[in-house]
Amino acid sequence: MEIGLFGGSFNPIHCGHIALAKEILRRSRLDEIWLMVSPQNPLKQQGDLLADAERLMLARKALRGVEGIKASDFEFALPRPSYTWHTLEALRSAYPEDRFSLIIGGDNWEHFDRWYRAADIKAHYPIIVYPRSHSTLTDFPLFDVSSTEIRERIKGGEDVSGLVPDCIVEDVKRLYCG
Repeated sequence: MEIGLFGGSFNPIHCGHIALAKEILRRSRLDEIWLMVSPQNPLKQQGDLLADAERLMLARKALRGVEGIKASDFEFALPRPSYTWHTLEALRSAYPEDRFSLIIGGDNWEHFDRWYRAADIKAHYPIIVYPRSHSTLTDFPLFDVSSTEIRERIKGGEDVSGLVPDCIVEDVKRLYCG
Protein backbone atom coordinates (compact mmCIF):
# COMPACT_ATOMS: atom_id res chain seq x y z
CA MET A 1 0.00 0.00 0.00
CA GLU A 2 0.97 3.62 -0.54
CA ILE A 3 0.59 5.40 2.78
CA GLY A 4 0.92 9.12 3.45
CA LEU A 5 2.11 10.20 6.88
CA PHE A 6 0.60 13.43 8.14
CA GLY A 7 2.28 14.14 11.46
CA GLY A 8 1.42 16.65 14.11
CA SER A 9 0.44 17.18 17.69
CA PHE A 10 -3.27 17.40 16.72
CA ASN A 11 -3.81 19.48 19.86
CA PRO A 12 -6.72 19.18 19.04
CA ILE A 13 -7.53 17.65 15.67
CA HIS A 14 -9.82 19.98 13.73
CA CYS A 15 -11.91 20.07 10.56
CA GLY A 16 -9.03 21.62 8.61
CA HIS A 17 -6.79 18.61 9.32
CA ILE A 18 -9.48 16.22 8.14
CA ALA A 19 -10.44 18.24 5.04
CA LEU A 20 -6.78 18.57 4.09
CA ALA A 21 -6.15 14.84 4.49
CA LYS A 22 -9.24 14.06 2.37
CA GLU A 23 -8.07 16.46 -0.35
CA ILE A 24 -4.56 15.01 -0.42
CA LEU A 25 -5.98 11.49 -0.55
CA ARG A 26 -8.25 12.51 -3.44
CA ARG A 27 -5.46 14.17 -5.43
CA SER A 28 -2.68 11.65 -4.82
CA ARG A 29 -1.94 8.01 -5.51
CA LEU A 30 -2.03 7.23 -1.81
CA ASP A 31 -4.19 4.36 -0.57
CA GLU A 32 -4.37 5.70 2.98
CA ILE A 33 -3.29 8.62 5.11
CA TRP A 34 -2.17 8.04 8.67
CA LEU A 35 -2.37 11.00 11.02
CA MET A 36 0.70 10.40 13.17
CA VAL A 37 -0.16 11.83 16.57
CA SER A 38 3.22 13.05 17.73
CA PRO A 39 4.12 12.75 21.41
CA GLN A 40 6.78 15.47 21.25
CA ASN A 41 7.82 17.69 18.36
CA PRO A 42 11.45 18.73 18.83
CA LEU A 43 10.78 22.08 17.13
CA LYS A 44 7.73 23.09 19.22
CA GLN A 45 7.09 24.13 22.80
CA GLN A 46 5.01 21.60 24.73
CA GLY A 47 3.15 24.18 26.88
CA ASP A 48 -0.54 23.28 26.73
CA LEU A 49 -0.16 19.92 25.01
CA LEU A 50 -2.85 17.45 26.08
CA ALA A 51 -1.75 13.98 27.12
CA ASP A 52 -0.91 11.62 24.26
CA ALA A 53 -3.85 9.31 24.97
CA GLU A 54 -6.35 12.19 25.01
CA ARG A 55 -5.16 13.64 21.68
CA LEU A 56 -5.19 10.16 20.14
CA MET A 57 -8.71 9.51 21.46
CA LEU A 58 -9.97 12.77 19.96
CA ALA A 59 -8.33 12.04 16.60
CA ARG A 60 -9.67 8.49 16.42
CA LYS A 61 -13.16 9.59 17.39
CA ALA A 62 -13.09 12.43 14.84
CA LEU A 63 -12.01 10.05 12.07
CA ARG A 64 -14.60 7.32 12.69
CA GLY A 65 -16.26 6.60 9.37
CA VAL A 66 -13.75 8.68 7.36
CA GLU A 67 -12.62 6.38 4.57
CA GLY A 68 -8.87 5.98 4.03
CA ILE A 69 -7.73 8.15 6.94
CA LYS A 70 -6.81 6.93 10.40
CA ALA A 71 -5.06 8.19 13.52
CA SER A 72 -1.91 6.34 14.53
CA ASP A 73 -0.12 6.02 17.85
CA PHE A 74 2.96 4.47 16.21
CA GLU A 75 5.28 7.22 17.46
CA PHE A 76 4.20 6.71 21.08
CA ALA A 77 6.49 3.65 21.32
CA LEU A 78 9.49 5.42 19.78
CA PRO A 79 12.18 7.38 21.66
CA ARG A 80 11.43 11.03 22.35
CA PRO A 81 11.64 13.60 20.97
CA SER A 82 9.98 12.36 17.79
CA TYR A 83 12.22 12.71 14.78
CA THR A 84 10.57 12.05 11.41
CA TRP A 85 13.60 10.09 10.17
CA HIS A 86 13.31 7.62 13.07
CA THR A 87 9.56 7.26 12.50
CA LEU A 88 9.97 6.61 8.77
CA GLU A 89 12.71 4.04 9.32
CA ALA A 90 10.74 2.27 12.07
CA LEU A 91 7.64 2.18 9.85
CA ARG A 92 9.63 0.77 6.94
CA SER A 93 10.90 -1.98 9.24
CA ALA A 94 7.48 -2.71 10.75
CA TYR A 95 5.61 -2.61 7.42
CA PRO A 96 8.09 -3.78 4.77
CA GLU A 97 5.36 -4.32 2.14
CA ASP A 98 4.13 -0.71 2.32
CA ARG A 99 5.61 2.51 0.90
CA PHE A 100 5.49 5.68 2.94
CA SER A 101 5.33 9.31 1.83
CA LEU A 102 5.73 12.30 4.11
CA ILE A 103 3.01 14.98 4.07
CA ILE A 104 4.08 18.41 5.34
CA GLY A 105 2.93 22.00 5.12
CA GLY A 106 4.63 24.62 3.01
CA ASP A 107 5.65 26.44 6.19
CA ASN A 108 7.58 23.37 7.36
CA TRP A 109 8.98 22.80 3.88
CA GLU A 110 10.58 26.25 4.00
CA HIS A 111 12.57 25.11 7.05
CA PHE A 112 12.91 21.46 6.11
CA ASP A 113 16.70 21.59 6.04
CA ARG A 114 16.61 22.13 9.84
CA TRP A 115 14.94 18.75 10.31
CA TYR A 116 17.00 15.87 11.62
CA ARG A 117 18.45 13.93 8.65
CA ALA A 118 16.51 16.04 6.14
CA ALA A 119 18.76 14.99 3.25
CA ASP A 120 18.16 11.30 4.03
CA ILE A 121 14.40 11.84 4.18
CA LYS A 122 14.47 13.60 0.80
CA ALA A 123 16.62 10.83 -0.69
CA HIS A 124 14.52 7.90 0.53
CA TYR A 125 10.90 9.06 0.87
CA PRO A 126 8.49 10.96 -1.38
CA ILE A 127 7.35 14.26 0.16
CA ILE A 128 3.95 15.82 -0.46
CA VAL A 129 3.91 19.54 0.39
CA TYR A 130 0.57 21.26 0.95
CA PRO A 131 0.13 25.05 1.10
CA ARG A 132 -0.34 27.03 4.27
CA SER A 133 -1.44 30.65 4.66
CA HIS A 134 0.85 33.05 2.79
CA SER A 135 2.27 30.14 0.79
CA THR A 136 3.51 30.42 -2.77
CA LEU A 137 1.92 27.05 -3.58
CA THR A 138 -1.32 27.41 -5.51
CA ASP A 139 -4.28 25.41 -6.82
CA PHE A 140 -5.02 23.88 -3.45
CA PRO A 141 -7.76 24.81 -0.99
CA LEU A 142 -6.50 26.50 2.18
CA PHE A 143 -8.07 25.56 5.49
CA ASP A 144 -7.59 28.61 7.67
CA VAL A 145 -8.05 27.16 11.14
CA SER A 146 -5.47 26.23 13.74
CA SER A 147 -5.39 24.16 16.89
CA THR A 148 -4.01 27.20 18.73
CA GLU A 149 -7.04 29.26 17.68
CA ILE A 150 -9.36 26.50 18.88
CA ARG A 151 -7.64 26.31 22.29
CA GLU A 152 -7.81 30.10 22.64
CA ARG A 153 -11.50 30.16 21.74
CA ILE A 154 -12.27 27.48 24.31
CA LYS A 155 -10.33 29.34 27.02
CA GLY A 156 -12.30 32.46 26.08
CA GLY A 157 -15.61 30.62 26.37
CA GLU A 158 -16.28 30.87 22.63
CA ASP A 159 -18.00 28.25 20.50
CA VAL A 160 -15.82 25.89 18.41
CA SER A 161 -18.66 24.23 16.52
CA GLY A 162 -17.75 23.92 12.87
CA LEU A 163 -14.03 24.09 13.67
CA VAL A 164 -13.83 20.60 15.14
CA PRO A 165 -16.02 17.65 14.13
CA ASP A 166 -19.38 17.69 15.93
CA CYS A 167 -18.66 14.31 17.50
CA ILE A 168 -15.77 15.74 19.56
CA VAL A 169 -16.99 19.28 20.38
CA GLU A 170 -18.00 18.39 23.94
CA ASP A 171 -14.84 16.34 24.54
CA VAL A 172 -12.67 19.21 23.30
CA LYS A 173 -14.46 21.72 25.56
CA ARG A 174 -14.08 19.42 28.57
CA LEU A 175 -10.43 18.57 27.97
CA TYR A 176 -9.22 22.07 27.13
CA CYS A 177 -11.25 24.01 29.71
CA GLY A 178 -9.55 22.35 32.66
